[in-house]
Parts: sequence; C-alpha cells; structure tokens
Amino acid sequence: METNRSARRRAAALRTTARHTARPTMAAALLAVLALLVSACGALTPGSEADSGRPRTVPRSTVVPDEDVTLKLTFADAPVMVDALIVAFHKKHPNITVEPSYTQFADYVKSIKLTMASDSAPDLAQFAVGMDDIAARGDILDLAPYRDAYGWRAKFPAANLDQLTGSGKRAASGKHLYGVPAGLSMTGIYYNKELAKKAGITHPPRTLAEFEGQLAAAKKAGTTPLGVGALDSGGLHLWAALVNNMMPPKDYRDWVKGTPGATIKTKGTLAATKKLAEWSRKGYFDDSANGTAQVDSTGQFTRGESVFLINGNWAAGTLAEAMGKKAGFFLMPGTRPHARAVASGFSVSYAISSRTRHPRAAGAFLDFLGSREAAKIVSANGFLPPDEKAVPIPKGVLGEVARAHRRVTADNGINHFPDFTAPNMLDPLRSGVQKLIAGRVTPSAYLDSLQEVWAGRHTE
Repeated sequence: METNRSARRRAAALRTTARHTARPTMAAALLAVLALLVSACGALTPGSEADSGRPRTVPRSTVVPDEDVTLKLTFADAPVMVDALIVAFHKKHPNITVEPSYTQFADYVKSIKLTMASDSAPDLAQFAVGMDDIAARGDILDLAPYRDAYGWRAKFPAANLDQLTGSGKRAASGKHLYGVPAGLSMTGIYYNKELAKKAGITHPPRTLAEFEGQLAAAKKAGTTPLGVGALDSGGLHLWAALVNNMMPPKDYRDWVKGTPGATIKTKGTLAATKKLAEWSRKGYFDDSANGTAQVDSTGQFTRGESVFLINGNWAAGTLAEAMGKKAGFFLMPGTRPHARAVASGFSVSYAISSRTRHPRAAGAFLDFLGSREAAKIVSANGFLPPDEKAVPIPKGVLGEVARAHRRVTADNGINHFPDFTAPNMLDPLRSGVQKLIAGRVTPSAYLDSLQEVWAGRHTE
C-alpha cells in the first residue's frame, strides 16, 4: 500500500512540475480566455443590474460558523498538496468539509470563467492570473476586509498579496484583494557544482559581470554554459531575470499592471535585452536552444550537458533527486554587489466565489493557508511556503532555493511574470526572445513590439 501511495505522489509531482515548467504559456492562456469572455459580457460589469443583488465583498468578521458546512473547491495545481491541506484544515475545523474538484489545467483554462459565472459555481477556486478581469464580472469577492480582520499582511509576503490586488483600469484604487497565496514560485539559476569546479568556478557570482565571466569560463572549458529551453518558457525566464535586475521593480510592476504612462522601453530594459542577444552571439546557449523545451533543457542539465540552467523552484525537487549535492542555485545577480534581490514568481492562489453561501467558512480556509501547519505541507510538496519561518530550511539545493526566496521576500523583490501584462503578450514575448537568440530582431525593435501590445491593452 505504501508503495502505491508513493507512486501516486510521484506521478502527481511530475504533473505539477510539467505544469509549472510551461508556466508563462498557461498564464497567458488563462488571461486570454478571461479577457475574451469579459469582453463578451459587458452587461455583467460591476455596478450593472445583472449582478447588483450579489455581494461584492466578504464580511468583516473572523467568526467561523458552528454549523456543518460543505465547501466546493475547484483547482488545477498540485493535487497531492491540496488534498493534504484539506485534511489538515478539517482537523482544525471538523464541521467544515472541503470537497475538491481537480481539473487538468488545459480544461480548467477553458471552463473556469463560465464555471465561476454559473449559479452552480464552487465556493473556492484557484486563480493564478487575471484577477482584475474576473473581478470585473463580479464573480469573486473582494477579500480586503479579511486581509485586515485576519491580519494577512503579517502572514503573507507583501509582494505576493500585491500580485493579487486589483489594479489598472479595472480597479482604480488597487486596494481590492482577490486571492490568497498558498505555495509560492520563483525563478533563478541552477548550476552543476562539479562542472563549475572543472571550469574554475568556485562560488556563485556576486554581480552580473562576474556571472558573465563564469559563462565565458564554462565555454572555454568545452561545456555549454547556460541551458535555455527557449521553445516555451526558458528564454522568457532569462530575459525577465535580466530585466528584473536592470529595471526598477516599481517601474516594472507599473508596466505589468497597466499603470498609465508605464513603458518597457527604458535604458535598463534595452541594456538587459542587448545582454541576452550578446550572450547568444558569444555562444553561451546551445545552438538548439530555440528548439528545446524547458523540460528538455532541465533533463540535459541533470545529465551534465550544461554548467548553468535557467528554471524555477518547481524543478528543485527533480534536480535534488537526480543530482544530489552536485546541484546548486542562485538568483540572477545584479549589476553591483549586494544589490536588491529580485526574481520572477507568482503563487498557487485561491479566491472566494461571489455566489458562495459560506463566505466565513471559505475565509477560514484561506486564513489557514497562512498557518504553520499549511507551510509544512506546502514545503513538503516542493513549493515555497508564505510563512518561511514555519519550516526548517531543507538541505542541499532545496535549501539554497529557500534561502534565496527569503532574500527576495525580505527585499520585496518578487515580480510578476511579464506575460501577465496582457492576454496576448505571451507570443510576442516568447517569439521575440527566440528572434533575439537567432539574431533576427534588434533589441530596440523587440521592446517596441512589447510596448505596442501593452498600449493595445491598457490605453483607451
């Protein structure tokens, strides 16, 4: 029996790893679906007669109901983790039963907006992106009263709550909260310690210039310096990592959220984009990077075919198992020593339906996600817990990822993935990076194309 349970867990973990490996693609797909359906349902925008009878926000109360309550939860990420969270929550609140409904992510993306707009909508639903579009329909509740009543600012990282607040044209004040994070994600650079040592690399780089020197040393040693799965999300992760360190976080976040006047065409982002193109010209990526998926570049890395790899924390468990002590991790370094720690990331997050009859019970479940019990479960399933101090730092590469995440959290340096900017932003981002790698577009023209998409989304 124990063997079968372990097998099921490994299979679920592989599904989760695959899901996050293509994270930007799925994020953009969800945004696209949401935007399309919102535009088709103008009569249901906030304040219209169609939804004026439903609540817009949760009650300002932390009192958990005494009666028996059943909450329905729909989700598409980490089924093993969700099951464990539900069991632990039920032990704390025996009168509240959470019934999970897991859907493959592709099907989830296609159906979630219609699901949340129906009279049979679940009480709780997972959302990773598109909070503003969904809230514009009035299908989810503003959680700001719970944020204050439960003290969520002290339980969850500020950057991750900010990612789940209303912004842009759809929530003028930006004070509305539409989700609560459970497991957190973050991208960075993995490295093979044995191959690095053979190339004369003895420690993680402290600056971007030092990292460039290490890439050159790896190439001189006859090994592919940096594994990049640019066919899907690897190249995009690399570009974003460079931009994160060359563009002030506030300016970047304003651009992602659609703040009037924001632009990606800055001196810093041009330098970051030129840097990526320069690394390609110098042969720091494999010649087949544009035809390599991120999961394949990760496999190549575990086999010793590159010294470094761009990927996210969701790959740490796989790398730890395959490489043991040989695997290491660091954040993309800044242009100067001891620079602010920044990285792309998001979270597996949950929202409350505006059609629920049990908002207080649902609120108790969301609050549980910030508990120490939940943190242990999240960490055991390969994610980064919001309450980092609730679990000991793991050993090996998992510990290096955890310590890096603590740095980023302390510096309020978690940034949205760039494709969160607009429903149709992913293709220009991804194909543009591929063209940069192939030398078929100039850095300036690439940024122009991104800003054009941004203007189409955020300019009246």
